[in-house]
Amino acid sequence: MPVRYPRPLRPGDRVGVTSPSSGVPKELRARLDVAVREVEARGYEVVVGRCMDGTGHVSAPAADRANELMSMLTDPGIRAVVPPWGGETGIDLLPLLDWGRLRDAEPTWLVGYSDLSTLITPLTLLTGAATVHGNNLMDTPYRVPEGLLSWLDIVAAPPGHRFTQVPPNRFRAEGRDDYRTDPGVREYTLDASGGWTRLDGGGDVEVEGRLIGGCVEMLCNLTGTPYLDVREFARTRSPEGLLVYVEAGGDDAFAICRNLHGMRLAGFFDAANAVLVGRTSAPGTGSLTQHEAVLDALGPLGVPIIADVECGHVPPYLPLVNGARGRVVHTSARGELIQTLD
Repeated sequence: MPVRYPRPLRPGDRVGVTSPSSGVPKELRARLDVAVREVEARGYEVVVGRCMDGTGHVSAPAADRANELMSMLTDPGIRAVVPPWGGETGIDLLPLLDWGRLRDAEPTWLVGYSDLSTLITPLTLLTGAATVHGNNLMDTPYRVPEGLLSWLDIVAAPPGHRFTQVPPNRFRAEGRDDYRTDPGVREYTLDASGGWTRLDGGGDVEVEGRLIGGCVEMLCNLTGTPYLDVREFARTRSPEGLLVYVEAGGDDAFAICRNLHGMRLAGFFDAANAVLVGRTSAPGTGSLTQHEAVLDALGPLGVPIIADVECGHVPPYLPLVNGARGRVVHTSARGELIQTLD
């Protein structure tokens, strides 16, 4: 079965903004306004939902968040849905969503990362609809470094479009911008240098497969459930194999090591032709680094493992399309990731 791609956005289309997990505190609404104007500058109409409250760890009761997300994803007038950011417990929406209805509906782009992995990855696996693991709405005003794309570029791309991203070899080593004092910030502070790293000790890599993955701390809770059946997705939609990507948001190396072991034992990586690992600022421990944690858990797969890819919580961001056909090239001289929307 082919992967289903939402139709590309055109000027005048509507973009829905809702918070399936955490909302936006009052003191950060100015940044939200800046981000909304950035999307509007592309020619889109932005519809901000009611589930946006930022006084607690979730924006609204689970039923309200599920209903609003369902409404936006099945509204033929809304062509993309993007949250302000992630959060902590978006997992409570999964049993409340009408997966049959989502499977039957014309697909709509759903964009996000971090806790949104809890939703975008199952959406691709269960319905066959492509989703974008990329910068959230609050990150959207930043100018994209050369070599990378914004999620706004991807959702406007036509079917069959092929695009290449390369590591900018710069990243933010510590901290984040304070939207309270500078809600209009548009320039990343990329104060450290570094490219991709092959962890498994091999040489040059050129490998293909369909992309699937997300945040380790979120997806590890779905292993063994119907919401993360990667084996079935590979069997029916990607018999050529997968490019699986994972990234650590903040857990220390022991926790990430255990979680990746569990995901491997549950079959999450069974169809992987290679594994991409996002750059992380999550801590190591006294005896285990984050790189060592990944290699300990995933080394037995016997496939290339490429780390420090810009697909995690460390700016800047390299958007990945769940379900897209991917080809990754990594040599001592260069790295590139080619995605094709077919």
